[in-house]
Amino acid sequence: MALLTTVIAFVVALGCLIVVHEFGHYLVARACGVKVLRFSVGFGRALWSRRLGRDATEWVIAAFPLGGYVKMVDEREGAVAPEDLPRAFNRQSVWRRIAIVVAGPVANFLLAVALYWVLFVSGVPGIKPMVGAPPPGTPAFVAGFSEGDTLVKIGNEMVATWQDARWILLQHAVEREPVNIEARSVKGEVSLRRLDLSGVTTADLDKDFLRVLGLVRYQLLLKPVIEEVVQGGAAERAGLQAGDEIVAINNQRIDSWHQLVTAVRSHPEVPLTVEVRRAGALIPAISVTPATVIEGERKIGRIGAAPRIDPAAMSEMMVEVRYGVVGALARALRKTWDTSVFSLQMLGKMIIGEVSLKNLSGPITIADYAGQSAQSGLASYLLFLALISISLGVLNLLPIPLLDGGHLMYYAIEIFKGAPASDRAIEIGQHVGIALLFVLMAFALYNDIYRLISG
Repeated sequence: MALLTTVIAFVVALGCLIVVHEFGHYLVARACGVKVLRFSVGFGRALWSRRLGRDATEWVIAAFPLGGYVKMVDEREGAVAPEDLPRAFNRQSVWRRIAIVVAGPVANFLLAVALYWVLFVSGVPGIKPMVGAPPPGTPAFVAGFSEGDTLVKIGNEMVATWQDARWILLQHAVEREPVNIEARSVKGEVSLRRLDLSGVTTADLDKDFLRVLGLVRYQLLLKPVIEEVVQGGAAERAGLQAGDEIVAINNQRIDSWHQLVTAVRSHPEVPLTVEVRRAGALIPAISVTPATVIEGERKIGRIGAAPRIDPAAMSEMMVEVRYGVVGALARALRKTWDTSVFSLQMLGKMIIGEVSLKNLSGPITIADYAGQSAQSGLASYLLFLALISISLGVLNLLPIPLLDGGHLMYYAIEIFKGAPASDRAIEIGQHVGIALLFVLMAFALYNDIYRLISG
């Protein structure tokens, strides 16, 4: 069922983003008087096609779904009927060609704005930005954070949720800049803390960098009672069941779910003797061997079990962020802008080696995120769609031949040169573009496979 959800969520996301992107090209091309021959979602053999409209434009769904295109009348791609020459793409002014090309990425940005606006108006659920006790020696410990502190403001930005805090701190961590944080204690006192981020390494950004900083999320005190076991996981194989209360592990008393997690994480592939209370009766010796999972650069154990959570206590940890119609639009525009700029910054830092190429994700990881967000609810899925739409818009604006940004680069040369780039230059650019895209896809697929293998 989870696999089916992942596949459906991925296909819907991909289809939506491609249609929006290509529809941007299509609408502006039509507005500029260019004749559109084909609107294709995907490449390769057509699985479905229809001819519609005055120009009998062919609308196609093709076999290979990772992309799409809008084919316009163009003398460089074949013979053009005399009556269609004024409507050929290559005969349009450079500014019209720029407008048509840039319309695709702009459509993706507008989709992200619209999605964020809907979410901010309807309300986005989140976790309160409360921190747990920072481990001694970490930057958060040195800065004076205490268990139960609530983050109020990071730098110049207000913080409403833990997700906000992570996003803002990531932007500062990439720059290795110290940042001032306003925090409210459990007594209601607000104080200013200065968090040192200079020690954050490239490797830290590849894992849970907040844990490295010592800013761990506040955890509810949960009883060590299993609510659910993962099918095929170590817990299920050992015979553990929903409703079991873990009493002891290796003769060490367990009083909280946190203690259980600590014991399991520190014993990958090591058999543990677990004492369980089931339906009032003690079962003294169940052997459980945690599976190994890679977290950053270390191995941890996992048994595949989820805790029983008190809904009332959990609701106290949640918050809903909501804005008015106008405020939501301003917030959506800023969110889209900030995410776009940060994406470009991350790409730049990958090129110069300040951020690892492990952050590149391919279709497998994107599909996995699509499935996870869909299972988490509509709001999570729409947030995922907005983020991927922004990423698609930014990617297409990169000055790489074959992408929209590559065409814009040629048109910029044409403006300054006073004449179009030569066919030879365009041909060389095509080969370079193919090579660059192949390398990017190879890295992304490698990262996907590595994540699958490492769990």
